[in-house]
Amino acid sequence: MELSKKSSDKSFYGSDGLKMRHVVTSLPASKIPPSKLYTKKYCPRGEMENRIKEQQLDLLADRTSTQTFQSNQLRLWIHSWAYVLINAFRQHCLKKTSLAKATVGRIRLNLLKLGARIKISCRRIIIAIASACPYQDILSIANKRIKTIPNTG
Repeated sequence: MELSKKSSDKSFYGSDGLKMRHVVTSLPASKIPPSKLYTKKYCPRGEMENRIKEQQLDLLADRTSTQTFQSNQLRLWIHSWAYVLINAFRQHCLKKTSLAKATVGRIRLNLLKLGARIKISCRRIIIAIASACPYQDILSIANKRIKTIPNTG
């Protein structure tokens, strides 16, 4: 039994003029309209593929170069936890900032890889960032928002 392939078309104008998108599927148009097929099925799938690529490239989650399966699995788990933490940080602490839609790699490079002076006393930890830091206003906002997250533990 051969499945018939049906095409779903989407056209729009971009900076280069008319752009066409075609999705080939075996789903009948009576089951899902072509416009919904593109926006509800195809686009979210592409977005998820972008998130997987972001984790692999920006957090080096594709590096499984150790000798044993267990150590490679542990490495992948750690990279996955890091992605979840940075994504939660982006959603809760960076909303309505210029880094609200930034990639994990950009957040890592601009906010987490900073040079700072750390001073530890018996009652507090002081992190001094250079006054020339271009993201100090965003860091201040993120610091205030992270303090408001309830402790669930």
